[in-house]
Amino acid sequence: MPIHTLRNLGLAGLLVLATGVSADPLQAQPARSAVAPAVLAAPAHDITRFKIGALEAAALFDGTITVANDGKTFGVGRSPAEVAAVLKTNGLRQDQLELGIQPLLVRSASRILLFDTGAGDASFARGDALQASLRAVGVNPAQVTDIFISHAHPDHVGGLLGPRGGLAFPNAAIHLSAPEWAAMRDNKDQSVLAAAIAPKVVTFVPGAVVLPGLVTAVPVNGHTPGHSAYEVASGRDRLLYIGDSAHHSVVSVQKPDWTVEFDGDAATAQASRRALLRRAADENLRLYAVHFPYPGLGRVKAQGDGFVWIPETR
Repeated sequence: MPIHTLRNLGLAGLLVLATGVSADPLQAQPARSAVAPAVLAAPAHDITRFKIGALEAAALFDGTITVANDGKTFGVGRSPAEVAAVLKTNGLRQDQLELGIQPLLVRSASRILLFDTGAGDASFARGDALQASLRAVGVNPAQVTDIFISHAHPDHVGGLLGPRGGLAFPNAAIHLSAPEWAAMRDNKDQSVLAAAIAPKVVTFVPGAVVLPGLVTAVPVNGHTPGHSAYEVASGRDRLLYIGDSAHHSVVSVQKPDWTVEFDGDAATAQASRRALLRRAADENLRLYAVHFPYPGLGRVKAQGDGFVWIPETR
């Protein structure tokens, strides 16, 4: 979620944005759809583990964000009724949209990789469960060697620091694109975080091979100044971690040209989203979507003027 949203709304307004009500989302009981796949049903002992070629991977679980269907966030410029119609067709509740927060863990023979770090204890999210997820898969934070940040919005960098302000992953290099790091350092709302992580930051040119034979950055423009997806490779197997290329498994996929309030450059982000989904459908790419229903693994196929998300069954 963008820093400017946090700054402009203040705490009370942010809680309304995140939950649709004025109650503290960390205390409120999350609403569930009777039909939709349950994003929230991801207890620490039931984490999804899977393989990428020879690599061991796990879909970690940090929490959820609930956004009201009020015409201000998804489908900006569209009526809530238009958004509700799409949600209804797909068996989802129509008054709100629920986003998962599930960082990706990948283990190679010599490295432990973490893709994004969740929202931490931010008030707009309901969770702060990343550390519990890591414990459930037997990983100590000090063992993480590399962190790949898709972009610097708080629901992706919120877990970089511990409760006392120290590094949550003290031995990890923190990889992010040079434009994203420049924007983060220039943002006064992130000055404390930027200063804390600066000694660990390793920047790259957008689209660079970050770890040869293992991780390649894929620029997806428009969301933030240096937003990156990441391709994880093992032999002939590939997984594309899409970051915030798409936020919602229905609205973002079936209506990729609809404006999302979180995108810094809406027109560019919409074109990038459609291009990524088109490539994913044409090449039958295996995707990892950090905000889709847990565990966020699946593929997309073309359908009409948009696409449809096909979750991976296990």
